[in-house]
Amino acid sequence: MNLAQWQRELRNSLVSASAQAAANLGATAQAGLSVYQNNYRAQLLGCLEEAFPQVRTWIGAEAFFTAAVTHIDQHPPHAWTLDAYPQGFAATLATLFPDSPEVHELAWIERALDESFVAADAEPLPMAVLASMDWETACLRFTASLRTGALASNAEPIWSALSEGLPLPAPERLAETAGLLVWRRQRVVRLRPVEALEHQALLRLQENGSFSGLCEWLVERLGETAGIAKAGSLLASWLAGELIVGVD
Repeated sequence: MNLAQWQRELRNSLVSASAQAAANLGATAQAGLSVYQNNYRAQLLGCLEEAFPQVRTWIGAEAFFTAAVTHIDQHPPHAWTLDAYPQGFAATLATLFPDSPEVHELAWIERALDESFVAADAEPLPMAVLASMDWETACLRFTASLRTGALASNAEPIWSALSEGLPLPAPERLAETAGLLVWRRQRVVRLRPVEALEHQALLRLQENGSFSGLCEWLVERLGETAGIAKAGSLLASWLAGELIVGVD
């Protein structure tokens, strides 16, 4: 067995507890492999517990442990740093708790908060720039810390109650899917629930940034007068929140 094969068998034994992979490494390796595998799984479990404390509180330690073990079994680390490992946990929770959307949405909120906190710094767009902008060609650039998510449940007030130690609301499904913005402003990470229309507008702008394209899209949905007015109010809100950092 060459080095590459040995490394592959070692990885297989750690990730899947494969008896065949362990046997391929030799009988004398069994005891050491058990120690390594225990450390491997404990480290990944600790990573998920640290990344999702509110999810753990919400569903309970036992249910969280079961979900985490399922995720670890199905999703070995894919990056050089454990900081990236929590990325897919919300999707695992969505599969495990299909009738409780607040569970995976809580996980999305916690992950978005962490990502927003460590995102690159950016200065907000100076208001003086607006006077000279060509709105027909302007493409808006948003802060790198912005995360946008769609919520089907009251996960945001649940998260707020969990984080502040307040009485927990009962889980509820929303009558209409809403949006949630997470971003960092002046070194503070913020959350803001938004209506579905604003969430969709932001998704469009994050794809191509065209403000005139946004105006056309809103006019198609709301009519000319209401659509242009809505575009102006959204722009004012994003500028006030320091979400926009540049114009191309």
